[in-house]
Amino acid sequence: MLSVTKLNAYYRPVQILHDIDISVGAGQVVALVGANAAGKSTLLYSLAGLRTRCTGEIAIDGTRIDSLPAYERVLHGIVLVPERRRLFPFMTVLENLEMGAYSAVARPERQKTTEEVYSLLPVLKERQNQNAGSLSGGEQQLLAVGRALMAKPRVLLLDEPTEGLAPRYVELLYQLVRSLRQQKHTILIVEQSIYHVLRIADYAYVLENGHIVMEGAGADILNDERLKVAYLGL
Repeated sequence: MLSVTKLNAYYRPVQILHDIDISVGAGQVVALVGANAAGKSTLLYSLAGLRTRCTGEIAIDGTRIDSLPAYERVLHGIVLVPERRRLFPFMTVLENLEMGAYSAVARPERQKTTEEVYSLLPVLKERQNQNAGSLSGGEQQLLAVGRALMAKPRVLLLDEPTEGLAPRYVELLYQLVRSLRQQKHTILIVEQSIYHVLRIADYAYVLENGHIVMEGAGADILNDERLKVAYLGL
Protein backbone atom coordinates (compact mmCIF):
# COMPACT_ATOMS: atom_id res chain seq x y z
CA MET A 1 0.00 0.00 0.00
CA LEU A 2 2.69 2.49 1.07
CA SER A 3 6.33 2.31 0.03
CA VAL A 4 9.10 4.73 0.97
CA THR A 5 12.50 4.58 -0.70
CA LYS A 6 15.67 6.51 0.19
CA LEU A 7 13.76 9.22 2.03
CA ASN A 8 15.89 12.06 3.40
CA ALA A 9 14.45 14.99 5.35
CA TYR A 10 16.03 18.21 6.51
CA TYR A 11 15.35 20.92 9.06
CA ARG A 12 17.13 23.99 7.78
CA PRO A 13 20.73 22.82 7.19
CA VAL A 14 20.42 19.78 9.46
CA GLN A 15 19.59 16.37 7.98
CA ILE A 16 17.06 14.56 10.19
CA LEU A 17 16.28 11.39 8.19
CA HIS A 18 18.85 9.35 6.27
CA ASP A 19 17.89 7.01 3.39
CA ILE A 20 14.74 5.66 5.02
CA ASP A 21 13.22 2.59 3.37
CA ILE A 22 9.92 1.32 4.78
CA SER A 23 6.81 -0.38 3.45
CA VAL A 24 3.32 -0.81 4.87
CA GLY A 25 1.16 -3.59 3.48
CA ALA A 26 -2.58 -3.21 2.97
CA GLY A 27 -4.46 -3.95 6.19
CA GLN A 28 -1.31 -3.95 8.33
CA VAL A 29 -0.52 -2.10 11.53
CA VAL A 30 3.12 -1.03 11.29
CA ALA A 31 4.88 0.61 14.25
CA LEU A 32 7.72 3.09 14.20
CA VAL A 33 9.50 3.30 17.54
CA GLY A 34 12.63 4.95 18.88
CA ALA A 35 13.94 7.36 21.48
CA ASN A 36 12.99 11.04 21.61
CA ALA A 37 14.42 13.06 18.70
CA ALA A 38 15.06 9.92 16.65
CA GLY A 39 13.10 11.38 13.73
CA LYS A 40 9.82 9.48 14.09
CA SER A 41 7.45 12.44 13.84
CA THR A 42 9.58 13.96 11.08
CA LEU A 43 8.98 10.79 9.06
CA LEU A 44 5.21 11.03 9.42
CA TYR A 45 5.20 14.73 8.56
CA SER A 46 7.37 14.01 5.52
CA LEU A 47 4.89 11.38 4.33
CA ALA A 48 2.00 13.80 4.83
CA GLY A 49 3.78 16.50 2.81
CA LEU A 50 4.37 18.84 5.74
CA ARG A 51 8.15 18.85 5.42
CA THR A 52 9.36 21.13 2.66
CA ARG A 53 12.88 19.74 2.26
CA CYS A 54 12.71 16.06 1.44
CA THR A 55 14.21 13.79 -1.18
CA GLY A 56 13.41 10.20 -2.08
CA GLU A 57 10.32 8.37 -3.24
CA ILE A 58 6.93 7.96 -1.56
CA ALA A 59 4.32 5.86 -3.37
CA ILE A 60 0.76 4.64 -2.78
CA ASP A 61 0.03 1.44 -4.71
CA GLY A 62 2.92 2.27 -7.02
CA THR A 63 1.82 5.87 -7.69
CA ARG A 64 4.41 8.39 -6.58
CA ILE A 65 3.11 11.22 -4.41
CA ASP A 66 6.37 12.73 -3.11
CA SER A 67 6.08 15.74 -5.42
CA LEU A 68 2.51 16.53 -4.34
CA PRO A 69 1.45 19.15 -1.76
CA ALA A 70 -0.14 17.97 1.46
CA TYR A 71 -3.76 18.53 0.39
CA GLU A 72 -3.30 16.39 -2.71
CA ARG A 73 -1.74 13.60 -0.67
CA VAL A 74 -4.97 13.52 1.35
CA LEU A 75 -6.83 12.89 -1.90
CA HIS A 76 -4.52 9.90 -2.46
CA GLY A 77 -5.38 8.59 1.01
CA ILE A 78 -2.52 9.77 3.28
CA VAL A 79 -4.19 11.13 6.43
CA LEU A 80 -2.30 12.26 9.55
CA VAL A 81 -3.50 12.40 13.16
CA PRO A 82 -0.93 14.88 14.51
CA GLU A 83 0.61 14.89 17.93
CA ARG A 84 -1.40 17.01 20.40
CA ARG A 85 -4.54 16.44 18.29
CA ARG A 86 -4.91 19.93 16.69
CA LEU A 87 -8.70 20.04 17.00
CA PHE A 88 -10.92 23.08 16.46
CA PRO A 89 -11.76 23.70 20.14
CA PHE A 90 -14.67 26.12 19.63
CA MET A 91 -16.40 23.91 17.10
CA THR A 92 -18.62 21.01 18.12
CA VAL A 93 -17.60 17.38 17.94
CA LEU A 94 -19.82 16.92 14.88
CA GLU A 95 -18.37 20.00 13.18
CA ASN A 96 -14.85 18.71 13.78
CA LEU A 97 -15.81 15.39 12.23
CA GLU A 98 -17.36 17.13 9.24
CA MET A 99 -14.14 19.07 8.69
CA GLY A 100 -12.39 15.72 8.28
CA ALA A 101 -14.66 15.01 5.30
CA TYR A 102 -13.83 18.27 3.57
CA SER A 103 -12.09 16.72 0.54
CA ALA A 104 -13.92 15.98 -2.70
CA VAL A 105 -13.23 12.27 -2.15
CA ALA A 106 -14.78 12.11 1.31
CA ARG A 107 -17.56 14.71 1.15
CA PRO A 108 -20.14 12.66 -0.79
CA GLU A 109 -20.05 9.93 1.87
CA ARG A 110 -19.92 12.24 4.86
CA GLN A 111 -23.19 11.15 6.46
CA LYS A 112 -22.44 7.45 6.06
CA THR A 113 -18.91 7.85 7.37
CA THR A 114 -20.15 9.83 10.36
CA GLU A 115 -22.39 6.93 11.36
CA GLU A 116 -19.48 4.51 10.93
CA VAL A 117 -17.32 6.67 13.21
CA TYR A 118 -20.12 6.88 15.79
CA SER A 119 -20.41 3.10 15.67
CA LEU A 120 -16.69 2.74 16.41
CA LEU A 121 -16.65 5.56 18.98
CA PRO A 122 -20.06 5.89 20.67
CA VAL A 123 -18.75 8.56 23.05
CA LEU A 124 -18.44 10.94 20.09
CA LYS A 125 -22.13 10.54 19.29
CA GLU A 126 -22.97 11.24 22.93
CA ARG A 127 -20.84 14.40 22.80
CA GLN A 128 -21.66 15.46 19.23
CA ASN A 129 -23.11 18.85 20.22
CA GLN A 130 -20.37 19.73 22.73
CA ASN A 131 -17.46 21.95 21.81
CA ALA A 132 -14.33 19.89 21.23
CA GLY A 133 -12.39 22.00 23.74
CA SER A 134 -14.73 20.89 26.54
CA LEU A 135 -13.85 17.18 26.14
CA SER A 136 -11.34 15.34 28.28
CA GLY A 137 -7.90 14.71 26.82
CA GLY A 138 -8.76 11.11 26.04
CA GLU A 139 -12.02 12.04 24.34
CA GLN A 140 -10.21 14.67 22.30
CA GLN A 141 -7.74 12.06 21.08
CA LEU A 142 -10.58 9.76 20.03
CA LEU A 143 -12.14 12.71 18.20
CA ALA A 144 -8.86 13.41 16.40
CA VAL A 145 -8.79 9.81 15.16
CA GLY A 146 -12.47 9.99 14.23
CA ARG A 147 -11.89 13.17 12.25
CA ALA A 148 -9.08 11.45 10.32
CA LEU A 149 -11.33 8.48 9.54
CA MET A 150 -13.85 10.90 8.04
CA ALA A 151 -11.27 11.62 5.30
CA LYS A 152 -11.53 7.99 4.09
CA PRO A 153 -7.81 7.24 4.58
CA ARG A 154 -6.01 4.53 2.68
CA VAL A 155 -3.07 4.90 5.07
CA LEU A 156 -3.75 6.34 8.53
CA LEU A 157 -0.73 7.98 10.20
CA LEU A 158 -0.91 8.18 14.01
CA ASP A 159 1.65 10.38 15.76
CA GLU A 160 2.06 9.59 19.47
CA PRO A 161 -1.68 8.92 19.96
CA THR A 162 -1.42 7.88 23.63
CA GLU A 163 0.86 10.68 24.82
CA GLY A 164 -0.41 12.08 28.12
CA LEU A 165 -3.53 9.90 28.23
CA ALA A 166 -4.92 8.17 31.29
CA PRO A 167 -4.54 4.35 31.23
CA ARG A 168 -8.26 3.91 30.48
CA TYR A 169 -7.96 5.90 27.27
CA VAL A 170 -4.71 4.21 26.29
CA GLU A 171 -6.57 0.92 26.37
CA LEU A 172 -9.54 2.38 24.49
CA LEU A 173 -7.27 3.71 21.79
CA TYR A 174 -5.56 0.36 21.28
CA GLN A 175 -8.93 -1.34 21.18
CA LEU A 176 -9.78 1.11 18.41
CA VAL A 177 -6.58 0.26 16.51
CA ARG A 178 -7.43 -3.45 16.77
CA SER A 179 -10.95 -2.76 15.47
CA LEU A 180 -9.57 -0.76 12.56
CA ARG A 181 -7.22 -3.58 11.65
CA GLN A 182 -10.13 -6.02 11.66
CA GLN A 183 -11.82 -3.66 9.19
CA LYS A 184 -8.68 -3.84 6.98
CA HIS A 185 -7.50 -0.30 7.65
CA THR A 186 -3.80 0.33 6.99
CA ILE A 187 -2.02 2.10 9.85
CA LEU A 188 1.46 3.49 10.47
CA ILE A 189 1.81 4.44 14.12
CA VAL A 190 4.56 6.33 15.94
CA GLU A 191 4.50 5.55 19.63
CA GLN A 192 6.57 5.98 22.78
CA SER A 193 4.68 3.20 24.59
CA ILE A 194 6.63 0.44 22.88
CA TYR A 195 5.20 -2.41 24.95
CA HIS A 196 1.66 -1.56 23.91
CA VAL A 197 2.32 -0.92 20.25
CA LEU A 198 4.72 -3.79 19.54
CA ARG A 199 2.23 -6.31 20.94
CA ILE A 200 -0.28 -5.44 18.23
CA ALA A 201 1.99 -4.40 15.36
CA ASP A 202 2.30 -6.74 12.40
CA TYR A 203 5.68 -5.22 11.63
CA ALA A 204 7.92 -2.61 13.24
CA TYR A 205 10.86 -0.37 12.49
CA VAL A 206 13.25 1.03 15.10
CA LEU A 207 14.60 4.48 14.33
CA GLU A 208 17.80 5.82 15.86
CA ASN A 209 19.31 9.21 14.99
CA GLY A 210 17.38 9.31 11.73
CA HIS A 211 18.40 5.80 10.60
CA ILE A 212 16.44 2.54 10.56
CA VAL A 213 18.52 0.26 12.79
CA MET A 214 16.13 -2.68 13.25
CA GLU A 215 13.03 -4.08 11.64
CA GLY A 216 10.88 -7.18 11.93
CA ALA A 217 7.65 -8.58 13.32
CA GLY A 218 6.40 -6.54 16.26
CA ALA A 219 6.65 -9.41 18.75
CA ASP A 220 10.17 -10.26 17.58
CA ILE A 221 11.34 -6.67 18.00
CA LEU A 222 9.77 -6.49 21.47
CA ASN A 223 11.76 -9.54 22.59
CA ASP A 224 15.05 -8.49 20.96
CA GLU A 225 17.76 -7.38 23.39
CA ARG A 226 19.05 -4.96 20.76
CA LEU A 227 15.93 -2.88 21.32
CA LYS A 228 17.42 -1.72 24.63
CA VAL A 229 20.46 -0.42 22.77
CA ALA A 230 18.48 1.38 20.07
CA TYR A 231 15.69 2.65 22.29
CA LEU A 232 17.27 3.15 25.69
CA GLY A 233 20.92 3.58 24.78
CA LEU A 234 21.95 0.73 27.10
